[in-house]
Amino acid sequence: MKASLLLADGTIFNGKVKGKTENTIGEVVFCTSMVGYQELITTPAYKGQLVVLTFPLIGNYGVNKEDVSRDGAYVSGIITRDICDFPNNFRCEGTLDDYLKENNIVALYDIDTRALTRHLRDNGTMNGKIIIGDVLDKEKELEVVNAYEIKNAVKEVSVKEIKEIEVEKPSGEVAVIDFGVTNSVLESLKRRNLNIKILPFDFKAEDIVNLGVDGVVLSDGPGNPCELEETTKEIKKLFELKVPIFGIELGHQLMAIALGADIEKLKYGHRGSSQPVKNLSTGKTHITSQNHGYTVSKINEESMIVSHININDDTIEGIIYKNYPAFSVQFHPETSNETCDTSYLYDDFVNLMGGKINA
Repeated sequence: MKASLLLADGTIFNGKVKGKTENTIGEVVFCTSMVGYQELITTPAYKGQLVVLTFPLIGNYGVNKEDVSRDGAYVSGIITRDICDFPNNFRCEGTLDDYLKENNIVALYDIDTRALTRHLRDNGTMNGKIIIGDVLDKEKELEVVNAYEIKNAVKEVSVKEIKEIEVEKPSGEVAVIDFGVTNSVLESLKRRNLNIKILPFDFKAEDIVNLGVDGVVLSDGPGNPCELEETTKEIKKLFELKVPIFGIELGHQLMAIALGADIEKLKYGHRGSSQPVKNLSTGKTHITSQNHGYTVSKINEESMIVSHININDDTIEGIIYKNYPAFSVQFHPETSNETCDTSYLYDDFVNLMGGKINA
């Protein structure tokens, strides 16, 4: 079926559609990962976005029940060069097209994704709309596209009440604030024999104290961190109470805001599994997975030390908080099977919950 992508600047890319066959609007971003399309579709941080996949062929290994970041589908749509209709893999349980239909996700394909990616790199991330058929009234459609905003995304993806995960022989207990937490984060905590209490995004610091947990993880999630003003106030209270805190992606940004850092929107964001990050204390460069459009642009030097930077653009990728048992990173420190070389950060967090405070 014929379809088009109309960008906010008036540029049109023509192609075809699979999955859901309905007009869909979103923020158009690109991801450079070669694999992991099912994980992407089920990652809450992509809520409200139309994601351009720069690798030209997806769907070739199909889909299965295990390769999900979290139950449900969150991306508004995907845009790709080609979609494989006949996947071949020993773990395959179905086709990507069927999976998209089941989860009500649109896929625009048969377009020049290289040209689209270059357009976004040159002009920046922008809104767009996948339109089934031809663009009949361009000016009217552009009004709708330019008015679009991702709003209340964290509220929509977060749990509504406390959920608990218990391990067989717990060595401690941690609260995870759910801004859009993925299964891999929870698995990394479980591997360290931690009982987990998953809390809604609109938590209160007093509630965490009353739970008696040993530390707090602030998870990744979608949207603009500057919208979550009340949440930021509660995080500041956690700092003042000297609660051990570990922040990831959106959680990292919120922690920085709470202690006076500045946030800015990146021109086209960091989305992919090959983002180079340098650990300033060791000098080592790690290849990381990331999916964010905002960054900490300026720290409060009285309370923060930059611990990691992005090799590509020198943006801040990690912060240690002076005189607080807390640190945060702008990347994902784990993978589903924990082969990632930054998973040691979870061990650092466990040590932090043992009473160590940054100098």
